Amino acid sequence: MKYLLCLCLLLAVLCATIHCHHEDVCHEVRNTNLRDGTENLLTHFCDKQVSNYADFVFRFYKQAVSKEADKNVFFSPMSISTAFAMLAVGAKSTTLSQIFEGLGFDGLTETRIHDIHESFHKVLAVLNCTDVNITLNIGNALFTATGYEPQQTFLQNTKQFYDVDVFSSNFLKSEEAKKQINNYVEVKTKGKIPELIGHLDPSTVLVLVNYIYFKAAWEKSFDPLRTYEDDFFVNPNASVRVNMMQCDGDYNSYYDQYLSCEVVELPYQGTARALLILPDDGKMKQVEDALSKETVCKWNSKLDTRRLNLQLPKISISGSYDVKTLFKEMGITEVFSGNADLSGISGSHNLQVSQAVHKALLEVDETGTEAAGATAIILTRVFRPSATIKINRPFIILISERTTGTTLFMGKIVDPTKN
Repeated sequence: MKYLLCLCLLLAVLCATIHCHHEDVCHEVRNTNLRDGTENLLTHFCDKQVSNYADFVFRFYKQAVSKEADKNVFFSPMSISTAFAMLAVGAKSTTLSQIFEGLGFDGLTETRIHDIHESFHKVLAVLNCTDVNITLNIGNALFTATGYEPQQTFLQNTKQFYDVDVFSSNFLKSEEAKKQINNYVEVKTKGKIPELIGHLDPSTVLVLVNYIYFKAAWEKSFDPLRTYEDDFFVNPNASVRVNMMQCDGDYNSYYDQYLSCEVVELPYQGTARALLILPDDGKMKQVEDALSKETVCKWNSKLDTRRLNLQLPKISISGSYDVKTLFKEMGITEVFSGNADLSGISGSHNLQVSQAVHKALLEVDETGTEAAGATAIILTRVFRPSATIKINRPFIILISERTTGTTLFMGKIVDPTKN
C-alpha cells in the first residue's frame, strides 16, 4: 500500500496595512538582532559571507527561465525555501544535506542545522511583525491523515521553529480533504490562491502548508488620472496594449553600463521595496546570466536619487512551476527518489517526494502591489536626473523586505497582459 505525504506552500499578497496581532511576541521580536550573521543565516550581507542562501533565489530563477525563456516568471523564494526547510526537519543523511545545500547552506553540523531552523524562525517572526504600514502574514500548517501520527520530535520541532497549526484530515475522502486544504489556503491568501491542490491520493498521510500574504502601498502612488494606454514590446517584432501608469518624483536609480540595464528602486510604505531591472534591447540574457547577490549588492551601493518620470505598466500575471523538476536540475535529487531518508517524519525509510508544485500571482496597480502564491510538495511513501524611464519591454522585478534582507518574490515580466 502506498502512502502520500503532501507539503503545500502558500505565498503572498502586497498592498495595504495590518499590524501583528501578537503584540507580546512582536515586542520581543522587534528587539531581535537580525544583523548578527552568527544568528541569522537568511539575511543577505553584502560585506561578509554568512551563507549562500541569497543565491538560491537567482539559481531558482535561472532554472525557471531556462524552461520558459519567453514567458512571464513569478515565484516566492521565501515560500519555497520555507517549505523545504520544514521538510528538512524530518530529513536525515544525504537527503538532509542535499536539501540544505540546494538552499545555499553548507558545512552542515548539528549546530549549523539548528542555526538554519532558528534563522527561519526569527525571520518568519520578524516578517509577521512588520510595522502598521504593511500587511505581511506568514504561517504554516500540517494536515495529518486520521490515525497517522508523525514522529513526536518532528511535530515538536516544526511547532518550535515554524509555529505550525495541526489539523486532522480524512484523506480516504480525497475530495473533502482537498476542499479542506484549498479552503484554508484560499482564506490565508485572501482569495488569491483558490485551488492549490488539484488532486490528492487517498493514501496521503500528511500535507504541510506554508502561506505568505503580503500587501503594501507604494510610498509614492501613481495618479490613476495619468494612466494611459500604450504599447509594451514583448519582443522587437510584437507588442501588446497596456495601461501605463506614470509618476514624477525622486527615485533611487542606477544605470549599469557594464550590463546595459536600468535599475530603479520603488519603495513601499513601511519596510518593503521593489527593485525593477530594465535591460536594454537585446540584453536580457546578459543581465540574467549576471544575476547574483554580488550583482544586487553592487546595484544597491550605486543607487542614486534622481528626479524621474517613471512609467510602469499595470500588471496581472500568474505562474505555476514544477519545483521537483527544477530542484532536481539544481542537485536536489534524493528526496524525490526511493532512497529518500525522511525517517524523521515516519520513523522509517518509506517516504519520498513525488510532486512539488509552486503557484504564484502578481498584481501591480497605481496604489501598490499584490502577490500571492503556493507551493505543494507531495511525498510518496513507497511505502536618471529629470529623466523618463519608460518600462515598456520585458523587465525583472525583485520584491524584498529590508529589515530581514530577504527576497519575498522574484519574477520576469515579458507580457503584462498574460495572466
